[in-house]
Amino acid sequence: MTGYLIRRLIQGAFVLWLVSVAVFALFFLVPNNVGRTLAGRQATPRTIALVEHRLGLDQPVWKQYLTFLNRALHGDLGYDYYHQVPVTHVLSQALPITVSLALGAAVLWMLLGVFSGVVSAVHPRSFADRSLTGFALFFYSMPSFLLGIMMIYLLYYRLTLAGVTWFPAGDYVPFSQDPSSWAQHMILPWFTLALLLAATYTRLTRSSMLDVLGEDYIRTARAKGVTERRVIYRHALRSALTPVVTQFGIDVGQLIGGVVVVETVFSLPGLGKTAVDAIGQQDLPVIIGVVLIASAAVVIANIIVDFAYAALDPRVRLA
Repeated sequence: MTGYLIRRLIQGAFVLWLVSVAVFALFFLVPNNVGRTLAGRQATPRTIALVEHRLGLDQPVWKQYLTFLNRALHGDLGYDYYHQVPVTHVLSQALPITVSLALGAAVLWMLLGVFSGVVSAVHPRSFADRSLTGFALFFYSMPSFLLGIMMIYLLYYRLTLAGVTWFPAGDYVPFSQDPSSWAQHMILPWFTLALLLAATYTRLTRSSMLDVLGEDYIRTARAKGVTERRVIYRHALRSALTPVVTQFGIDVGQLIGGVVVVETVFSLPGLGKTAVDAIGQQDLPVIIGVVLIASAAVVIANIIVDFAYAALDPRVRLA
């Protein structure tokens, strides 16, 4: 298992290197003039040249990349072009917000989606099955910004008018500052993401459970007198979770990279908003930093999924 983990980490490092090369190359293939943007419209060519020299943009592309790679290997991703602060500082402020949003929502959508999928599969074509499937399709087809605005209107605006101030409209309070206020400010964004993604997990769990419940070993377990609850949750659900875990790893990895729409609706300055601002300003160090964080999240999530396979299915061996 140790050898497998080392190989996967090497593969992940190689993927991150390819991603950094691609982003760096794309930045220089797209027409841009960072020096003029920073110096202002009235800047003289000499001023623009001085700005580019200070940022190292007057050097050949390959030399700029090697300089960046050498610094990155030492934990230095450079400086924000516009605010002259380390990129690591920018990411350290935005990352906890996005991680809080993604992981909190992930717990909710897994609980809602898996529970709804199990109920639908155990009682196929029943009223509960049709109702849960209908709700899943409803939220699956709803845009995230619309659901977020509805949450704010119904649970913040209308309740506030009624004198109930349980749900803030947005903003972020660090967990270290006040855990209860942190959870209170995150509850609406959590449920917005959870309701959207739980629909996928409801359908995925339902279809996977229906396939597993038709297997011979399930019929054998029932014939032996095993309780229905044990058959469903100990035998069927464990086998049915394999595709669910796959989807979960992909979704969490992508969300860590930034949830732009939800962060914008709820005024959360996470990685998504940071990435959008950096792209608009052609701020290469910040762009690369966000992309590397997102890529690393996907790589780590896939490694965890592989180990989860071995835990869920005894037939899987990590070799």
